Amino acid sequence: MKNLINRRILIIGSNGMLGQRLTEFYKRSGDVEILACSAEDESFIEGVEYRKIDIREKSEVKNVVMKFFPDVIVNTAAYTNVDGAEAEKELAWKINVVGVKNIARFAQAIDAHVVHISSDYIFDGKNGPYYETDNPNPISYYGRTKLASENELMVSGVRNSIIRTNVLYGPAKYGRPDFVKWVVNSLREGKNIRIVTDQFGNPTFIDDLVFGIDAIIEKTAEGIYNIGGKDFVTRFEFTNLIAEYFNLDKSLITPILTEELHQPAPRPLKSGLLIEKAVAELEYNPHSIVETLSIMEKELGL
Repeated sequence: MKNLINRRILIIGSNGMLGQRLTEFYKRSGDVEILACSAEDESFIEGVEYRKIDIREKSEVKNVVMKFFPDVIVNTAAYTNVDGAEAEKELAWKINVVGVKNIARFAQAIDAHVVHISSDYIFDGKNGPYYETDNPNPISYYGRTKLASENELMVSGVRNSIIRTNVLYGPAKYGRPDFVKWVVNSLREGKNIRIVTDQFGNPTFIDDLVFGIDAIIEKTAEGIYNIGGKDFVTRFEFTNLIAEYFNLDKSLITPILTEELHQPAPRPLKSGLLIEKAVAELEYNPHSIVETLSIMEKELGL
């Protein structure tokens, strides 16, 4: 028999980098009943109830939501390949927009609270860092899909919280390496890496974001919240901090401009997210970059 006292949380995208840490966090909690859902056949996290789901399919979302009947749905699923979205527009739209529309529809039917992860890519990167109230102006197709996903939630009538974040990194065990792990592995292997000096933001440690999500759920806070890191740096500065911490050869890091990469999708350059609202309303207090590198060193044995 289901425990009717425990809060029921549905985590969609549980095999992603953020989804893994969120699932592990609530797995350790004694008063939460979770259902993990992702696009893969099996869960990356052992010992949790899991269902495979394709959020593009209305019937699949309906089946999962109506059977589990969650109090809260955290949507961490997304098409996140920024360059790929320029070529695979239909796929990106179906996952990022139609998927969110499906989630909102059935969440509203059972009065569940949807917590949705969005991105600083909804901005053009001309005048960052940004507040929650600044006007969006996406310059890539990926950014357009993320803004459209926010709008789907806002017009749906469902209780919702939208979290905007940027440059996620942290100790997820499965999937592709995050930026920190990629830098460390590349430099240890003696590889030259080209890093942009003109992209600016406040990289977000996954576990800080998990704290922000949990605070929103605990406080039933609704609306838009920026959840980002404490330090505002360029990608080049971030890379140098990583190299310094792990005592790696900084001469292997070549500074370049974004335009030299000739990427299909334009990037917001002067970006980042101002987090005063989350600090005030959610008691959000992120780690410094150096503190997070220490955590990753211990957890991943870097």
